[in-house]
Amino acid sequence: MAAAAVLTGCSSSASGPELKVSGAFMPEPVSDMAAGFLTVENTGDAADKLTAVTSDLSDDVTIHETVDQKMREVKSFDIPADGHLDLERGGSHIMFMKLKKQPRQGEKVAVELHFEKSDPIKVALPVEAPNHNPQHAKKH
Repeated sequence: MAAAAVLTGCSSSASGPELKVSGAFMPEPVSDMAAGFLTVENTGDAADKLTAVTSDLSDDVTIHETVDQKMREVKSFDIPADGHLDLERGGSHIMFMKLKKQPRQGEKVAVELHFEKSDPIKVALPVEAPNHNPQHAKKH
């Protein structure tokens, strides 16, 4: 009887991370570097990690956190079960170095988010004005 319960738990399609991306944008870059911002929501019952971001815009795309107004590269970001990861101005973000081209306001930049457990998610980052900051309009 116990073995049946364990097998049922393992085969449940509802278990594991369930990821969805929203609020993605890139401020129009003013140099050969750019930043990307978005929210990854996890409605699943298991945590995941954002481990990498890739894009045709740059061969050098990294993820950074900001602590005490200092930026540093990190290997991954936790996405808690039934929680979210906010990449936003002044905090954690995606960093694009040595841009191959300068994206302009109104264009979209394709990125692919890579996770520890979940399949990659392709996202189009709309390029916004350099000072665009939607965070003051919404808070969790």
